[in-house]
Amino acid sequence: MLVSDSDFSRGGNWKTFRQIGRDRLLYEMLQTSKSGDSRSSWKVLIMDKVTVKVMSCLCKMSDITDQGILLVEDLYKRRQPLPSRDAIYFIQPSKENIIMLLSDMSGREPLYRKAYVYFSSPVPKHFLAHIKNDSSVVPRIAALREMNLEYFTVDNQGFTTDQEKALEELFSGDAGNSRRFDAYLNEMATRIATVFASLKEYPIVHYRAAKGLDGTTVTTFGDLVTTKLAAEVWNIITTYKSSIPNFPQKETCELLIIDRSVDQVAPIIHEWTYDAMCHDLLNLDGNRYVPEVPSKSGGTSEKKEVLLEDQDPIWLELRHTHIAEASERLHERMTNFVSNNKAAQLQQRDGSELSTRDLQKMVQALPKYNEQMEKLSVHVEIAGKLNKIIRDMGLRELGQLEQDLVFGDAGTKEVINFLRKNQEERNQNKLRLMMIYAAVYPENFEGDKALKLMQLARLSDTDMEAVKNVKLIGGCDSISVSKGTFSLMFDSEKRNSMARKDRTGEEAIWDLFRFYPMIEELIEKLSKGELPKDEYHCMNNPTDPNSTRSQRTNGGAQVASIKEGQSTAPHSMRSRRTATWARSRFSDDGTSNDLVLNTVPLKKMGQRIFVFIVGGATRSELRVCHKLTTKLRREVILGATSLDDPAQYIEKLKLLSDKEVSISNLKL
Repeated sequence: MLVSDSDFSRGGNWKTFRQIGRDRLLYEMLQTSKSGDSRSSWKVLIMDKVTVKVMSCLCKMSDITDQGILLVEDLYKRRQPLPSRDAIYFIQPSKENIIMLLSDMSGREPLYRKAYVYFSSPVPKHFLAHIKNDSSVVPRIAALREMNLEYFTVDNQGFTTDQEKALEELFSGDAGNSRRFDAYLNEMATRIATVFASLKEYPIVHYRAAKGLDGTTVTTFGDLVTTKLAAEVWNIITTYKSSIPNFPQKETCELLIIDRSVDQVAPIIHEWTYDAMCHDLLNLDGNRYVPEVPSKSGGTSEKKEVLLEDQDPIWLELRHTHIAEASERLHERMTNFVSNNKAAQLQQRDGSELSTRDLQKMVQALPKYNEQMEKLSVHVEIAGKLNKIIRDMGLRELGQLEQDLVFGDAGTKEVINFLRKNQEERNQNKLRLMMIYAAVYPENFEGDKALKLMQLARLSDTDMEAVKNVKLIGGCDSISVSKGTFSLMFDSEKRNSMARKDRTGEEAIWDLFRFYPMIEELIEKLSKGELPKDEYHCMNNPTDPNSTRSQRTNGGAQVASIKEGQSTAPHSMRSRRTATWARSRFSDDGTSNDLVLNTVPLKKMGQRIFVFIVGGATRSELRVCHKLTTKLRREVILGATSLDDPAQYIEKLKLLSDKEVSISNLKL
């Protein structure tokens, strides 16, 4: 009999989004399949290319082996028969995977003794029937369950559906003519829904609605993506109410589904935080940084892979801080470390002979000293590289112009002056500037004016295509492009969404730290129940609006208690004050004693807020979710089809095509 998720996320202490996913894989799946502690009872774990990525996003190999896993195998690779071992299958419920499972476990000589089968998402009934029809396999199935866990965590408060081609598949002018459109949306909805199944959360589903569905409007399939996606997510979650034991019957959280049109600037503007700059300016492979370090033998330098991830306390402390602040804090940390660490002090002594006691202290301190010094040195090197790139590329001037454009303090004149003055500027930077200008001032980016501006920037034809394709996501009044000219006329509501105003009560602590993504305002409005009803619709009416509102903002009036010991006095523009959501506690010798991602007591958190962005999210948007978790006292979780850096997003824009579509031809 097929069994769904247990009540793992509800009982006991409150856990974070990522903790719940990790615990479900390790304890609900692997540990419950454990039949003993002896090595002879260890099992084989078999996964497909999707589930292996789900697992690797949440667990380390050591976590898996601790649960009695002897081998981790690929479902589609030739495997050694182990008829004395049990196997755990964590796979998608696809036709190909079912065939492979039956092939492994059927016949007189199966590959494994017993199979514990866990599916990553809901299983169609005909697949279950196919398994039950094989009489040789059924007795060998020790467990058959839906884990409903098919999302990919990128952070403690972030996940993706791993759909890198979302822009191309859903927002190209001819996207709706492809059968892949519906299949792509269905896969997206299924993966989003497994988040709520895994956390045992029943959301109020808000979405950005399409405009002007009157049968005569010229629009694109992209305009309907959020509407169709919200409907599919809602349909799947509705089935969970009856199919998953102990699934909530009343709303427990809020979900907002939007697309990239709400903020075309965030993916391309230079973001000045440590995390964003590392991924924008350094040649990282995902989160992997490969510096050259001195050889321990004294020979030539060696390359060593460093992971910039949650397990690194220095990274966690600095990732959301301004690059200037990160550099200063690293300098202070290194100075304190050297002045307070015993091994460092002894190594820096003059030529006087060391006593036996001194030598003993040094030997005891050296392993810890070397480890801590290595971690600090990597980040000092990274910050140094970033600052050098900023100086060499003249990014301060460009960054200032970008932010002035976004806040309405600069326009066509300033852009032309910059382009004339900086003819040798990197093409990628000029392209990003043009895209920001086109998004903020589309009415000034028309016909020959736009063409001459891009020629002044010396953009290539493919770069010009990226600027033109901004309209396919932004939604334009006119989407016709004639030879030699083009139009970028966004509708008035979407044009207004690109304009920003300085946020009251939030001074820019550092230069070039004025920019904020638009989802910051949207999340705050959602939390207050103030989303514009004509622009944002809701799939379901809350069961008890008054009760839901009370639970959403649990403890919201006690924000002052979050900031115990903080002064409320005005601070200078160059203040080194660190936001509470990005602060950690370090000892004077540079070691981490007690990492504090936010200072909100977990038991006093209100209902979760989920935001899903079709078309990809940015690191600045992920940063905002961490910030608002503390401010709103509600865990804010960001989902997206992908997490993109500027270069990746621009390449995706270049792949879009243009085609007019009438609403009357659309299938809802």
